[in-house]
Amino acid sequence: MRSIPVTDRRTGPHPVSGKAFGPLLIALCAGLLVAAVAAIGLGTVSVAPGDVLRVLAAHLGGGAPTDSLTDQIVWSFRAPRVLLAVVAGAGLSLAGLCLQNLVRNPLADPYMFGVTSGASLGAVLAMTTAALAATGFGVTGSAFAGALVSLALVFTLAQRGGRLLGSDLLLAAIAVSYLGTAATSYLQLRAKPAELRGVMFWLLGSLTGASWSSLLAPTLAVAAALLVLPALARGMNALALGDDTAAGLGVNPNRLRIGLLVISALLTASVVAAAGGIGFVGLIVPNAARLLVGPDHRRALPVSLLLGAIFLVLVDLATRTVDRPNEIPIGILTAALGAPAFLVLLRRGRRSVP
Repeated sequence: MRSIPVTDRRTGPHPVSGKAFGPLLIALCAGLLVAAVAAIGLGTVSVAPGDVLRVLAAHLGGGAPTDSLTDQIVWSFRAPRVLLAVVAGAGLSLAGLCLQNLVRNPLADPYMFGVTSGASLGAVLAMTTAALAATGFGVTGSAFAGALVSLALVFTLAQRGGRLLGSDLLLAAIAVSYLGTAATSYLQLRAKPAELRGVMFWLLGSLTGASWSSLLAPTLAVAAALLVLPALARGMNALALGDDTAAGLGVNPNRLRIGLLVISALLTASVVAAAGGIGFVGLIVPNAARLLVGPDHRRALPVSLLLGAIFLVLVDLATRTVDRPNEIPIGILTAALGAPAFLVLLRRGRRSVP
């Protein structure tokens, strides 16, 4: 592949460039660790950071046993929840970055591509339909199946002569998304009053049901994406310049789009099946990462991953501490906190344009 020039004609210089990129990654890793320990320790019953680390060390084989109550709070309830926030935030951010690149549109996100609406439809079907519930497929399995069906629909509708174009993908995705949303709304109207609260909580996203077993699918999806995406980063840079330019630089745009679509769908499906429909993360975090480090995907990928993980850990902490003992659906706070932060970053990016 030929050398690919990476420029950003929209925002010009970026706050973090050159030698500052390494320290930024170290600072984000440290920030994620601090945020995770704080989130595990804070809640209805507070646990000191030292006790949190002792419980984690005891279970990981490097420390002495602690008292059973603290152990249960930290290891059984909060640690899996915080880790699910880490992988969900990272997964949704990477999915958003992939989708924005394959359609060359900074407004693309997993919601727009219909994967989230498909998963929501599957989950609501499982919650409100006795026949589906009797099959034992479960809410998580139904959500995952719904996400994959939505992806297959988008993929089939967007093909034109064996090629996938960004504009066709976007239009097909929007159509499938609206179709899934309409079907989900109809099921909500037909749902019993006792079922509605659970349905709404799931549609807005929640990490309440996190367990060690629920971590498996999103963790495997994020790990697989981490193995594949760095190798695709140069091709993603070429695709951002246009199909003809990418082809001239030795990149097959159609094959790259299929790969990015599959990766982003698996990431979104695994996260939504475990945590419900968490919106806004896949939209704002990739844009924030590009505003910080520029459009080069070799830099934007790790920054998006870490920013998304930190963001969702802090938002989840807010959902269970702002209105104790009640819990706010996480999708409400991702939008309420994320939108102002994104606007601040956007205004600073514009000021830096010469």
